[in-house]
Amino acid sequence: MLHEQVFRNLSEQNLPLDEVFVRIRGFMERDPRASYQLVVGTDAQVHAGHTKFVTSVVILRPGRGAWFCYRQVIVPRELRSLREKLSLETTYSQEIAAYFDAGKRAVLEDILLPYAYHGASLAMFVDIDAGTDARRNRTSVMVAELVGRIEAMGLSARVKPEAIAASSVSNRYTKTPYRGSLASKTASNFG
Repeated sequence: MLHEQVFRNLSEQNLPLDEVFVRIRGFMERDPRASYQLVVGTDAQVHAGHTKFVTSVVILRPGRGAWFCYRQVIVPRELRSLREKLSLETTYSQEIAAYFDAGKRAVLEDILLPYAYHGASLAMFVDIDAGTDARRNRTSVMVAELVGRIEAMGLSARVKPEAIAASSVSNRYTKTPYRGSLASKTASNFG
């Protein structure tokens, strides 16, 4: 299994989570009067011989820009069980969301505090790549369980169609199959 511990985006590579936090803080410091959404979400795509998971971290200034990065986890088998795939997606999102604990969120909120009475705010969401409409989503039967896992962390969950980090950002980077060697790149799930 390849379990990247670093993030990337279109202009940067090899960003550890602490650097991701620095980038988010810098993005918010440039406009401390704005409203922000910090969003974590994961999507997966099954490819020949492996399943590619992509977890994205997005700091969104609604209507006024965003900064994002992502990391990938490659599981060296084709995950065909929708329940297993969604459970792992949620687990990978939880892993990253846990980094943004109360202390980290307080640092970000302190940037906005002088402008709180003028509309500055920060909301954090974990996006789940599942929908509640049973007619359109086979995932609807799992939504309550997955949302419950996020809420148990004290965080807010969003599902389709609001789940932009999972269903838009992460989805975009799952489409290309992993081309490296999985045999030489092993790591534990959480370390």
